[in-house]
Formats: sequence, structure tokens, C-alpha cells
Amino acid sequence: MRQGWRWFGPDAPVTLDDVRQAGATNVVSALHQMPIGEAWTEKAARERQSLIETTPAGRTPLKWSVVESIPIPDLVKRKGGKAKAEIEAWIASLEAVAACGIKIICYNFMPVVDWTRTELDFVTPTGATAMRFDHERFAAFELFVLKRPGAEKEYSQEDRERSEAVFRSMPEEEIAEITRIITSALPGSTTEPLTIPAFRERLAAYQGIDAARLRQHLIEFLEAVTPAAEARGVKLTLHPDDPPRPLFGLPRIASTEADYAALFDAVPSEANGMCYCTGSLGVRADNDLPKIARRFASRIHFAHLRATTREGDGRSFHESAHLEGDVSMVDVLKELVAEDRRRGLEDTIVFRSDHGHRMLDDLQKTVTPGYPAIGRLRGLAELRGILHALGAPPT
Repeated sequence: MRQGWRWFGPDAPVTLDDVRQAGATNVVSALHQMPIGEAWTEKAARERQSLIETTPAGRTPLKWSVVESIPIPDLVKRKGGKAKAEIEAWIASLEAVAACGIKIICYNFMPVVDWTRTELDFVTPTGATAMRFDHERFAAFELFVLKRPGAEKEYSQEDRERSEAVFRSMPEEEIAEITRIITSALPGSTTEPLTIPAFRERLAAYQGIDAARLRQHLIEFLEAVTPAAEARGVKLTLHPDDPPRPLFGLPRIASTEADYAALFDAVPSEANGMCYCTGSLGVRADNDLPKIARRFASRIHFAHLRATTREGDGRSFHESAHLEGDVSMVDVLKELVAEDRRRGLEDTIVFRSDHGHRMLDDLQKTVTPGYPAIGRLRGLAELRGILHALGAPPT
């Protein structure tokens, strides 16, 4: 297995030397400066690749191995194969990175909002901070800030009463903060920042799109792009929904084992693969993570390894240390190692320690939410320790 590290580019607080010092060898990056829907050029991709792979004298070489992510425009999610221009631009971006020899592309199909949290610095018992999704705070935002029409029907009377009490206890600056967190697009997001009015308009545009239709739109997208991926040896890896359940009345279709099975059955191309994210899938108690890894082993080309802790209400969760929480990381890695051993060196799974607690010196610095250096370094070291114990030291 290959040790990856997500890097947001030359302006990110974490540098390429930081990546080297963490022990990673494979960089996960994207052209984050490109507007969503605009085709990437080979020139722009090669410039980013050169930045990553041109090794200063005496330094450890790095390789750009995974693109995370090429954003899928909202129109594709709403119109499927009818969004021809947007799909053609996406294929052009795929071709640009494939020309550079980058053969793993991560993407997601979450409508309107990407990965969603309500707190970025939830204080853990150690004093480190973590990201958190608090169901009551989320409901307070949806019902009393966003005021989504019909939302009240999706909550119980008790939920409505508790979320209203939470909302009334929140000072203005806290309301502004949760609004910013949910609507402004978190780092690495593949959706656009939205104002509250624009958020309502975007939700209204999904009227009549249920899970079956959204899944069909994803199938149409994959039917259009997999021939280009196959021709260039590219593996497409679909990231799970985060959290793995409907939000804002919108369907989500990459949340369970059954969801992925349906997509692989519909588009059996070997290019149609999975980004196996233990943090996202682990939020659902009904997701058996080792079983999912075992069933879809040949489809897993990229893995996000992190853990979450489900809280008492079953709907709230926070991000735990990598070897804690509700994810059995040892059992997961046993499955991934077994698959990795069946592959050639160029096809081994790239993994990265996903997210990480904000801790130690990072508590005093400006960091990218979810992506501080020290918490991810700790996670990568722990994962590397498991792999050594399994007799499969990473490269």
C-alpha cells in the first residue's frame, strides 16, 4: 500500500517538506484554483505535477498519484446525461491528468452540499479539537436559519422542540458561524459557497429528484465517462456521502454497501471504482466496514482511513483519533492488505490518513479545517504501525 497525503497547493499551510517529514510518498491533490465545471488543461496539470515531483537536492521524492477531486457540476447531478457540455468538460479534465500519468481520480456525487459538519473545533477530552456533526445544531440551522419549506415534517415533535431550544440559546455570532460552516464549502469541497437565498434556490432546483433519479443521473454520468477512463487506464473512485444519509431533503446514493453494489452492477466497467472512506461509511452502524472492503476489494483503488465516534442520539458524531471510535482499523487494514497483495506494484492501493485532530502546536496556528499537519501525522504513524505488524510495510 502506498502512503498518501492530501496537499492543497503552494498556498496551503502544510508544505511539501511537511509531507516528506510525515513519511508520505504519494501526494493527493487537485487544481483547486479552477472554477467548478471548467475543463482542466494538460498545461495546468503538468505545472502542478512539476511543483510536486521536482525534488530539491537531498530531499525525498514525491509522486502525484491521486486527483482529489475533479468536481462534478451541479447540473450533472440534476440532469444526468443531458448535461452534455459539463460532462465533456469533465472528460477533458480526466484526459489532462491522465496525460501526466495520474491514474486515480476521486469524485463524489453529493447534491448541493459536500461533506457537512456543524463544528470545526469540538474540544475532546485530551484538549485536542475535532470536527463534529451535532444533529440538534444541524436541525436548528435547517429549521430556524435556512427555514427550508417542509423540513419540519422530517423531524419529530421532540426534535423540533429540542432544536428550537438550541437555536434560541445560540448568540448571533454562533448562528453566523454555523451558517458559515455549512454554506461556505469546507476545504476540498466540490460544491460552491452559497448564501442563504442561493442555498434555498439550489434546493428548490432539486424538486422531484429522488434517490432513484439521482442514481440514474450518476449512472448516466459514468456511462459517459468510463470509456475515456478505460482508454487511458484511469480508475474512477466514488467517495461515500458524508454524512451517509439524506440532508436538507436531498437524496444521497453512496452511503451503504447496497448503494455501491447497485452502481457496480449498473456500470460494470473496471474503471468504475470506489474511494473507501472508513470515516464516512463508519458513521452508519449498519455499515460493516470489513465486509464492504472484502466485497468490493477489487474496486478499491484509494482509501481514506479515519475513525468517527457515534454519539448517544445515533445521529451526531465526532471525528476520533485514527485507532479509536467505531472503526476497527486493524480489521479494515487486514482486508485492504489481502487485496493489495494480489496486485502489481503499480496498482497497489493509495491510502491517506484522513482528517486529524488539531493538537499541539497546531492549536496555535491557522490550519485548514480537517487537515492539520500534526493530527494527520499521528494518524499516518498509527496506520503505518498496523501495516508493519501485518507484515505489509507501506511504500
